[in-house]
Amino acid sequence: MMINGEVYDLTDPLVLGVLLGAAVILLLLILLIVAIKRTGRSASVTEQLAANMGRLNADLQTLGAGQQQLAGNLQSVSDTQANAQVRLIQTMETRLADVQTGMNDTLHANAMKSAHALAEMQERMKESLHGNSVKTTTSLTQLQERLATIDKAQTNIEKLSGDVLSLQDILSNKQTRGAFGEIQLNDIVTKALPSDAYSFQATLSNGKRADCLIHLPNPPGPIVIDAKFPLEAYEALVRAETKEDAARALSGLRNAVKVHIKDISTKYLIDGETADGALMFLPSEAVYAELHARLPEVVREGFAARVWIVSPTTCMATLNTMRAILKDARMREQAGEIRKTLSMVHRDVELVVERVGKLQTHFKQAQTDIDGIGTAAERAGKRAAKLDNFDFEEVGGAENVVPLPTKGA
Repeated sequence: MMINGEVYDLTDPLVLGVLLGAAVILLLLILLIVAIKRTGRSASVTEQLAANMGRLNADLQTLGAGQQQLAGNLQSVSDTQANAQVRLIQTMETRLADVQTGMNDTLHANAMKSAHALAEMQERMKESLHGNSVKTTTSLTQLQERLATIDKAQTNIEKLSGDVLSLQDILSNKQTRGAFGEIQLNDIVTKALPSDAYSFQATLSNGKRADCLIHLPNPPGPIVIDAKFPLEAYEALVRAETKEDAARALSGLRNAVKVHIKDISTKYLIDGETADGALMFLPSEAVYAELHARLPEVVREGFAARVWIVSPTTCMATLNTMRAILKDARMREQAGEIRKTLSMVHRDVELVVERVGKLQTHFKQAQTDIDGIGTAAERAGKRAAKLDNFDFEEVGGAENVVPLPTKGA
């Protein structure tokens, strides 16, 4: 608000007070004029009003003086505020310059740190890339080796597939299947027993030829091992889909095994020539397990007929037991020879002791002869010393000479 070229701030409390006072005075004046008009008072009232107006004029003059003083104060305040703003601007510029300088330093330091960190990161990335390259190369090399191993394994699998097909061809024929069982039996026997403890395809006195004859001592005597392979009946049992098919196949397997048990007990149990029992070798653990699981009565029937059914595993265990029996029998056979050899050794020791005694007697005689020779040599030395000193008087006669011991003395 501008009055007489002066600017007043309406938010200033002092200005607000002056304006409020002027408004109150003006309101009173209006109320007096209205009151005078309404009541029509006399001149005294008018004079009193004039007096009041005079006082009001004086108050207005006082108010004007106060306003001028207020304007001076406002000018002073404005100047002070302007100076303060100038100082504040200068201070802000100085601080801004300092802040800018500090920011420039900080930015420079951060730029240097970033450059250093970037350089280190690039170095680590190079090292990491180099390491990854080496690892990749190694991995590729290992991968190539594994691929080569896989190729080799694939070749072996293809070869094994061919062998399996060949094995199926072998097992599909009864004669070749029998030869397969005999070959497996031969392999087990040759690994378990010494070469002179068994015979393959041995002919018995009844003209029957056994697959293998183990030469055990009496008792029990030589025992026969015959290889059997009821593959058709077992495969029918495996392929059975219904209970009827399974029962039929199981009956076929029972009959086949019974026929083999009877055949072995009839051909290979000969009194006075073989043991009173024989072994039926099944070259399949699966057939052996199926037989004991589903047909235990057939196994017991084999026991009754003195035919023991064995698989490759149980056959090896049985042969190890036979090897212990053979070893014990051979040790008993060699016991007489061992006693005879010990007697001869004892006689040789007695002869050595006797000859050592004679040799000790000869050593004692030789020691006596050596002592006599030493004594004679000592006397001869003393006499030679006296002769060298021309001490003929002290030299004794011939009777003082002691003859040397002879060989027979």
